[in-house]
Amino acid sequence: MMLVHNVYFSLHDNSPAAKEKLLASARKHLTDHPGTVFFAVGTLADEYSRPVNDKNYDVALHVVFKDRAAHDAYQVAPRHLEFIVEGKENWKTVRVFDSDAS
Repeated sequence: MMLVHNVYFSLHDNSPAAKEKLLASARKHLTDHPGTVFFAVGTLADEYSRPVNDKNYDVALHVVFKDRAAHDAYQVAPRHLEFIVEGKENWKTVRVFDSDAS
């Protein structure tokens, strides 16, 4: 069973430059971890404005792991921890959605 790890960041400074800084940090620190099946990071697609669209974030991170063990190892990996230290000061809210997938 794969583990899907989706994280939605709302930023104190949500300027284009601040968003790009977070995107670059994610690409630097969160790619190529053992057991990663898929990685993507991007910004809110603001043009989608249906009633069901949650627009309460600035940057979204999507990582799919081959299993829970890969996810758990990622959580304590030095590069993941560096990502947190590097960016957390500008994070207003962080929402994490983990789900099993097959």
